Amino acid sequence: MPDYMYMLESRLSAEQRAVLVRMQELGVETSTNVYLTGGAVRDLISGMSIRDLDFTVEGNPSRLARELEKGGGRVVEEDEKLRHVDMIFSGDVDGSIEAAREEIYARPGARPETRWSTIMEDLRRRDFSLNAIAISLNAASRGLLLDPTNGLADLESREVRALSIHSFTNQPVRLLRAIRYCARMEFKLESRTEDWFNLALERGLQESIPLAEAGNELRQLAREDKPVQILKAWEARRLLEAVSALLAKRHPHYEMLARVLRARDDLAAAGIRPRLFAPVTYAALGKLKDRELSTTLHRLEYRQQEIEAVTSLEERAQKITATLAGRKTSAPTEAYAFLEKAPAELLAAILAESSNSKAVGKIRTYLNKWRPLRQALPAAILELESIGMAHGPKFDKVIDDLFQAQLQGKARNPELRLKLLRKLSGIKEPPKKKADEKGKRLAEKPKKKLVGKQPVVSPAPGAPVESQKTAETLARLQAARKGKASAPAPPPAKAPKAKASAARKR
Repeated sequence: MPDYMYMLESRLSAEQRAVLVRMQELGVETSTNVYLTGGAVRDLISGMSIRDLDFTVEGNPSRLARELEKGGGRVVEEDEKLRHVDMIFSGDVDGSIEAAREEIYARPGARPETRWSTIMEDLRRRDFSLNAIAISLNAASRGLLLDPTNGLADLESREVRALSIHSFTNQPVRLLRAIRYCARMEFKLESRTEDWFNLALERGLQESIPLAEAGNELRQLAREDKPVQILKAWEARRLLEAVSALLAKRHPHYEMLARVLRARDDLAAAGIRPRLFAPVTYAALGKLKDRELSTTLHRLEYRQQEIEAVTSLEERAQKITATLAGRKTSAPTEAYAFLEKAPAELLAAILAESSNSKAVGKIRTYLNKWRPLRQALPAAILELESIGMAHGPKFDKVIDDLFQAQLQGKARNPELRLKLLRKLSGIKEPPKKKADEKGKRLAEKPKKKLVGKQPVVSPAPGAPVESQKTAETLARLQAARKGKASAPAPPPAKAPKAKASAARKR
């Protein structure tokens, strides 16, 4: 049996793990049963990245939401009727908290009666089996997997299966959602679900999708990894008209959307994961005129803040572009400081659409050079510690001064970096111990034997036999020369005196 808590702890980010721990603590403090449900469990089991943390509680989630706000969380939207709270948890983690409920339909397609219930009933009333799985976060059953509709089997067979023959009749928006899941996860509709889906299309149920619910699907599109594939799948099934007849006629701006996604990948490679709600929505509706864009978003019941974020995207991006191309950011230090504070979604929009090469170049330098330099500062901190500087305001200033110098192209290799750290900190390099290099050289040289006044080189130990013979021959020749030179020369021969005197007499 898999250890789902271990899987969660190993797959979640540090910020997500902190939220999970805090929810468990709040469950104990408030005596509330808490479960991780829906997309997080589905993505955990299927091996996909976990984007959201959706919690279901047996009780009212409002109290938990208030406590989470105290810890830095932020409520995005709250539906008091359904007891559903969309949140951005502390650490910039997306998610929601909702109360466990069941829905009773008097007849297919009628508005349901909501009753507060247990987690098992809540899972059974859901749309698809892959969303009807939960993991208990309670002390007595922590890590227990709840799967009353056998969603694990559908995940293994890579199928999207509806939980009722009336699934699309009761909530026609599930037509859009089913295709979104298929495109995102590269699944297919289960055979009976496919039949129910086609029957719903024949009956024209897509025309009865409430605009607010269609707008929520378009809103979810902005958070998908594959928005292009989803939009094309909606178009292929003639479901785009349920979102906007004008959009279906003009078609989404796929080229602009692809550029936004490439910019998203560039930011992600530099460790930045922006919320691309505005750029993706703007690109998807990119072929609509300004007034048409605003009207479409209003009809889909977007919040006013969301509408302004989309419609003002181009203007806000142009302001960032003008600053990057101006004198205020001419120096690398100024440009870095400005880009650090600029909204990431606007940087993505500029990379995708701007023709200003100066602004785009600075953003790419920021992503590919300046941010890696900043991320490498822990190594400089260790080096500064190693040379003996204590932590404090001066320590921080030295690191900051080093980074500013590196932005200007200085001290980018370890040797120069350490040298600059010593200069900035005022810590001189300790004097080197002078080795007896002369003695070392003499020790390494081969020993010499003196024969008389002529030096004779003795072969090094382990030298070849030929070298040893040559050395011995030289020694003999030198000795012979020495003996010849030291022998006394013989005296010159003298003529006999008697013979000399006789010659004179004659």
